[in-house]
Amino acid sequence: MTVMFKAARCGGWFTALCLSLVISVFLSVPAVAQAPDVSGTATVPVVTGGAAFVPIVQGGQTTLVSIISPVVLVPLGDKWLIESRAAFEGDFVRRDGTTGPFGGEIQKSLEYLQLDYIANPHLTVTVGRFLTPFSMYNERLYPVWIRDLQNDPLILPLEQSSSNGVMLRAGFSVAHDLNLNYAAYFSTLSTNETLASERLAGGRIVAFFPNQRVEIGFSLEHLLQDTNANRFGTHFEWQPRALPLDIRSEYADTESGRGYWIEPALRLSAVSPARVFVHTQVVGRFQQFFTKPGATNDDVPGANTKEPEIGLNYYFMDGLRATASYGRLLSSDGNANIWTSGITYRFAFPLGRGGY
Repeated sequence: MTVMFKAARCGGWFTALCLSLVISVFLSVPAVAQAPDVSGTATVPVVTGGAAFVPIVQGGQTTLVSIISPVVLVPLGDKWLIESRAAFEGDFVRRDGTTGPFGGEIQKSLEYLQLDYIANPHLTVTVGRFLTPFSMYNERLYPVWIRDLQNDPLILPLEQSSSNGVMLRAGFSVAHDLNLNYAAYFSTLSTNETLASERLAGGRIVAFFPNQRVEIGFSLEHLLQDTNANRFGTHFEWQPRALPLDIRSEYADTESGRGYWIEPALRLSAVSPARVFVHTQVVGRFQQFFTKPGATNDDVPGANTKEPEIGLNYYFMDGLRATASYGRLLSSDGNANIWTSGITYRFAFPLGRGGY
């Protein structure tokens, strides 16, 4: 951590250096990525990602949400990997409020573009633009083809979604029934709209108990600009062996507010082996957000808020599902019903042929 705080003095040139390195390697990939390595295995790039069309009706106002989010993975031998994800999202609303045709702009974002070096089984070094490893939702559950409910948690804007800088991470076993993994990172300030990030340093440590299938994580982040605030987060996940059930939860406390959510999701194969039940998942979520005096984050609720929500997912096949949910937003600023329905799709294909 001491090294990270020393690096924090480097300033904006660090972002340019990291991103220039990643982009320059990316542009030279095609000739290298498909060449056989010394082990006799040919490595090829992979394009994956997903798309979704999920209309949302909140307080009587309809928003047609359309998302395409491609992911590119480019392995360079056994030690190096370039990975990137972009997002193209259109939130189309009626031009006259509740009547008239739908219209809007396509929002484009570069969520990450990073170069990974696998130094050894206990250390991976990442430079470039990466997803900030604070709690778990941003890194693991955010994509529309992964999340069980399409509405964002209320506390998600408390987390810096992407960072520009350097990150160290790894995992290892410390006992028969205990695995630990960690992430430590430094991010520099960027005011560029596409590459926006805060100047901060942070870390996360996660304990996983494989016999109980329980994960508990703790995150800490220190802002190196403006208020120099400390941010704290925890997360929990449990997948019991007796049921096709996921129970996930997060808590975050930052200068912009604090809150939590808890979300159980059950496959109905636990009820019946009939095909319709095997392909159906029921999801629930309860969340609360608590404001703090002087908060300036416009993306979080302006008053204490709670929201119960229930949803249903039906998987036609691996990667293709229909989704729907209903939630009730309860706040002193006003209550509102929130309805969602739509479809999500996951795709993946290699850009070449590999193997022995």
